Amino acid sequence: MKRRLALGGVCMAPWMLAACASNSVATRWYELRGEPPGPKPAPRPGDGALWEVSGAVTLPGALDRDTLMVSSGAAGLQALAGHRWAEPLRDSIPRLLVADLALLRGEGLVWRAPAPAGVAVARRLRVEIITLMADEARRALRLQARWWLTDARTSAAAPTLGAADFSVELANPSVDALAAAHRLALWQLAIRMV
Repeated sequence: MKRRLALGGVCMAPWMLAACASNSVATRWYELRGEPPGPKPAPRPGDGALWEVSGAVTLPGALDRDTLMVSSGAAGLQALAGHRWAEPLRDSIPRLLVADLALLRGEGLVWRAPAPAGVAVARRLRVEIITLMADEARRALRLQARWWLTDARTSAAAPTLGAADFSVELANPSVDALAAAHRLALWQLAIRMV
Protein backbone atom coordinates (compact mmCIF):
# COMPACT_ATOMS: atom_id res chain seq x y z
CA MET A 1 0.00 0.00 0.00
CA LYS A 2 2.80 2.40 0.92
CA ARG A 3 4.56 1.54 -2.29
CA ARG A 4 1.47 2.41 -4.40
CA LEU A 5 1.15 5.80 -2.68
CA ALA A 6 4.82 6.55 -3.31
CA LEU A 7 4.48 5.63 -6.99
CA GLY A 8 1.32 7.74 -7.24
CA GLY A 9 3.21 10.73 -5.85
CA VAL A 10 6.04 10.23 -8.35
CA CYS A 11 3.59 9.97 -11.22
CA MET A 12 1.76 13.14 -10.17
CA ALA A 13 4.90 15.23 -9.85
CA PRO A 14 5.31 15.81 -13.62
CA TRP A 15 1.66 16.88 -13.89
CA MET A 16 2.08 19.35 -11.06
CA LEU A 17 5.25 20.77 -12.60
CA ALA A 18 3.54 21.17 -15.95
CA ALA A 19 0.62 22.99 -14.32
CA CYS A 20 2.99 25.36 -12.52
CA ALA A 21 4.97 26.03 -15.69
CA SER A 22 1.85 26.87 -17.68
CA ASN A 23 0.87 29.53 -15.09
CA SER A 24 4.22 31.34 -15.11
CA VAL A 25 4.58 34.59 -17.06
CA ALA A 26 7.42 34.90 -19.56
CA THR A 27 9.71 37.80 -18.73
CA ARG A 28 10.32 40.56 -21.28
CA TRP A 29 13.27 42.86 -20.74
CA TYR A 30 13.50 46.59 -21.58
CA GLU A 31 16.36 49.04 -21.66
CA LEU A 32 16.79 52.77 -21.90
CA ARG A 33 18.81 53.02 -25.10
CA GLY A 34 21.97 55.11 -25.13
CA GLU A 35 21.27 57.10 -28.26
CA PRO A 36 19.00 60.14 -27.87
CA PRO A 37 15.45 59.63 -29.15
CA GLY A 38 15.42 62.96 -30.96
CA PRO A 39 17.58 64.91 -33.37
CA LYS A 40 21.00 65.78 -32.00
CA PRO A 41 21.32 69.57 -31.81
CA ALA A 42 24.59 71.42 -32.15
CA PRO A 43 26.32 71.61 -28.72
CA ARG A 44 25.49 74.67 -26.61
CA PRO A 45 28.51 75.05 -24.33
CA GLY A 46 27.20 78.30 -22.79
CA ASP A 47 29.92 79.62 -20.50
CA GLY A 48 32.17 76.59 -21.16
CA ALA A 49 32.16 75.63 -17.47
CA LEU A 50 32.90 71.98 -16.70
CA TRP A 51 30.05 70.17 -14.96
CA GLU A 52 30.30 67.19 -12.64
CA VAL A 53 27.04 65.23 -12.43
CA SER A 54 26.34 63.28 -9.25
CA GLY A 55 26.64 59.56 -9.83
CA ALA A 56 23.38 59.01 -7.95
CA VAL A 57 19.99 60.37 -8.92
CA THR A 58 17.41 60.40 -6.12
CA LEU A 59 14.39 58.27 -7.10
CA PRO A 60 11.11 57.54 -5.33
CA GLY A 61 10.87 53.99 -3.99
CA ALA A 62 8.28 53.03 -6.62
CA LEU A 63 10.91 53.53 -9.34
CA ASP A 64 13.73 51.80 -7.50
CA ARG A 65 12.66 48.32 -8.61
CA ASP A 66 13.11 46.11 -11.66
CA THR A 67 9.46 45.81 -12.71
CA LEU A 68 7.89 48.51 -14.89
CA MET A 69 5.10 50.34 -13.07
CA VAL A 70 2.07 52.47 -14.02
CA SER A 71 -0.38 54.51 -11.97
CA SER A 72 -3.61 52.85 -10.91
CA GLY A 73 -6.65 54.69 -9.59
CA ALA A 74 -6.38 57.69 -7.30
CA ALA A 75 -3.27 56.60 -5.39
CA GLY A 76 -2.36 53.09 -6.49
CA LEU A 77 0.44 51.58 -8.52
CA GLN A 78 0.32 48.57 -10.80
CA ALA A 79 3.37 46.42 -11.48
CA LEU A 80 3.40 45.16 -15.06
CA ALA A 81 3.97 41.45 -14.46
CA GLY A 82 6.63 39.94 -16.69
CA HIS A 83 7.99 43.34 -17.84
CA ARG A 84 11.33 44.24 -16.28
CA TRP A 85 14.14 46.74 -16.71
CA ALA A 86 17.40 45.14 -17.85
CA GLU A 87 19.31 47.77 -15.84
CA PRO A 88 17.91 49.43 -12.69
CA LEU A 89 16.74 53.01 -13.25
CA ARG A 90 19.02 54.15 -10.40
CA ASP A 91 21.95 53.17 -12.69
CA SER A 92 20.59 53.98 -16.16
CA ILE A 93 19.18 57.45 -15.40
CA PRO A 94 22.48 59.03 -14.19
CA ARG A 95 24.41 57.38 -17.03
CA LEU A 96 22.01 58.70 -19.66
CA LEU A 97 21.77 62.18 -18.17
CA VAL A 98 25.56 62.50 -18.29
CA ALA A 99 25.66 61.28 -21.90
CA ASP A 100 22.79 63.55 -22.98
CA LEU A 101 24.21 66.60 -21.22
CA ALA A 102 27.62 65.94 -22.81
CA LEU A 103 25.96 65.83 -26.23
CA LEU A 104 24.06 69.04 -25.55
CA ARG A 105 26.90 71.01 -23.91
CA GLY A 106 29.87 69.65 -25.85
CA GLU A 107 32.56 66.99 -25.51
CA GLY A 108 34.63 67.25 -22.33
CA LEU A 109 32.28 69.67 -20.56
CA VAL A 110 30.28 67.08 -18.57
CA TRP A 111 31.71 64.39 -16.28
CA ARG A 112 30.13 61.82 -14.01
CA ALA A 113 31.28 62.16 -10.41
CA PRO A 114 33.97 61.78 -9.43
CA ALA A 115 35.64 63.67 -12.27
CA PRO A 116 39.13 62.44 -13.19
CA ALA A 117 42.17 64.05 -11.58
CA GLY A 118 43.20 67.21 -13.38
CA VAL A 119 39.65 68.13 -14.48
CA ALA A 120 38.82 71.58 -13.09
CA VAL A 121 35.13 71.18 -12.24
CA ALA A 122 33.29 74.51 -12.15
CA ARG A 123 29.78 73.30 -11.32
CA ARG A 124 28.25 70.27 -9.63
CA LEU A 125 24.82 68.99 -10.68
CA ARG A 126 22.54 66.96 -8.43
CA VAL A 127 19.22 65.61 -9.72
CA GLU A 128 16.08 64.32 -8.02
CA ILE A 129 13.33 62.54 -9.95
CA ILE A 130 10.02 63.09 -8.17
CA THR A 131 7.71 61.35 -10.65
CA LEU A 132 8.38 59.22 -13.72
CA MET A 133 5.14 57.32 -14.15
CA ALA A 134 2.58 56.64 -16.87
CA ASP A 135 -1.15 56.89 -16.34
CA GLU A 136 -3.20 53.72 -16.01
CA ALA A 137 -4.29 53.77 -19.68
CA ARG A 138 -0.65 54.30 -20.78
CA ARG A 139 -1.44 57.40 -22.84
CA ALA A 140 1.17 59.69 -21.25
CA LEU A 141 4.22 59.49 -19.01
CA ARG A 142 4.69 62.29 -16.51
CA LEU A 143 8.15 63.43 -15.39
CA GLN A 144 8.70 65.76 -12.44
CA ALA A 145 12.26 66.57 -11.46
CA ARG A 146 14.37 69.06 -9.49
CA TRP A 147 18.04 69.81 -9.84
CA TRP A 148 20.68 71.85 -8.10
CA LEU A 149 23.70 73.36 -9.89
CA THR A 150 26.34 74.38 -7.36
CA ASP A 151 29.48 76.44 -7.98
CA ALA A 152 32.34 74.05 -7.15
CA ARG A 153 34.87 76.86 -6.75
CA THR A 154 33.16 78.58 -3.84
CA SER A 155 30.85 77.40 -1.11
CA ALA A 156 29.50 80.92 -0.54
CA ALA A 157 27.27 81.01 -3.62
CA ALA A 158 23.77 79.57 -3.33
CA PRO A 159 23.01 76.77 -5.79
CA THR A 160 20.97 77.47 -8.88
CA LEU A 161 17.71 75.56 -8.64
CA GLY A 162 15.80 74.11 -11.56
CA ALA A 163 12.56 72.18 -11.94
CA ALA A 164 10.62 70.46 -14.69
CA ASP A 165 7.11 69.03 -14.85
CA PHE A 166 5.95 67.73 -18.22
CA SER A 167 4.32 64.78 -19.95
CA VAL A 168 5.40 62.67 -22.91
CA GLU A 169 2.67 61.07 -25.00
CA LEU A 170 3.06 57.35 -25.64
CA ALA A 171 2.91 56.21 -29.27
CA ASN A 172 0.55 53.40 -28.18
CA PRO A 173 -0.34 51.60 -24.92
CA SER A 174 2.29 48.85 -25.36
CA VAL A 175 4.96 48.32 -22.71
CA ASP A 176 7.61 48.88 -25.40
CA ALA A 177 6.15 52.36 -26.05
CA LEU A 178 6.13 52.94 -22.28
CA ALA A 179 9.86 52.15 -22.04
CA ALA A 180 10.59 54.37 -25.06
CA ALA A 181 8.66 57.23 -23.41
CA HIS A 182 10.94 56.94 -20.35
CA ARG A 183 13.95 57.51 -22.62
CA LEU A 184 12.31 60.46 -24.40
CA ALA A 185 11.40 62.06 -21.06
CA LEU A 186 15.03 61.87 -19.88
CA TRP A 187 16.25 63.42 -23.14
CA GLN A 188 13.75 66.28 -22.74
CA LEU A 189 14.86 66.73 -19.13
CA ALA A 190 18.50 67.10 -20.21
CA ILE A 191 17.46 69.71 -22.81
CA ARG A 192 15.74 71.72 -20.06
CA MET A 193 18.82 71.56 -17.81
CA VAL A 194 21.25 73.05 -20.34
